[in-house]
Amino acid sequence: MSAPIDVAVVDCGGANLASLQFALERLGARVHVSSDPAAIAAAPRVLLPGVGAAADAMRRLRETGLDRLIPQLSRPLLGICLGMQLLYEYSAEGDTRCLGVLPGRIERLLAGPGMPVPHMGWNTLQSRGQDPLLAGLEPPAYAYFVHSYAATVEAHTLASVEYGRPLSAVVRRGNFCGVQFHPERSAALGARILQNFLSL
Repeated sequence: MSAPIDVAVVDCGGANLASLQFALERLGARVHVSSDPAAIAAAPRVLLPGVGAAADAMRRLRETGLDRLIPQLSRPLLGICLGMQLLYEYSAEGDTRCLGVLPGRIERLLAGPGMPVPHMGWNTLQSRGQDPLLAGLEPPAYAYFVHSYAATVEAHTLASVEYGRPLSAVVRRGNFCGVQFHPERSAALGARILQNFLSL
């Protein structure tokens, strides 16, 4: 039996920390929730979760110096929902400067017939390339979304979701990965994504 992988979950005020912790522990990971830069810098894997507003989350990261540390990390990091959005340069939510790991802006979703904002519920992922983060995912690949802001599809998009227009659902740039959906609420697909991340 392989040794458990240590994962530091960044405590930036989100309400989904416990469910993420349980999801990772079910996969054999050893989870530490922390806002301590030294602990996060030393972790073999880092999760950046997020529920709430971009401005509040970035304020918490700045208060601990994590806004400077996170872009310098060389080990695998996975941003989840708002945590993925924080990897970009800017969010229109609260006119917020973010971490700048990924180029581009996060913009508010546009409501339309049959497409309320927030985008909430199950939707299918469309793969846009092969990557170890997507290994073993078979169509139709359903994931659970809850968000009002999103990134457009760009060079670092591994999978998209259609909600009025194509939006980034899974992204990766080097060791920095992100998912717009909630893997801890996405059943087998979410567990596979988390397992793939632990295996990077």
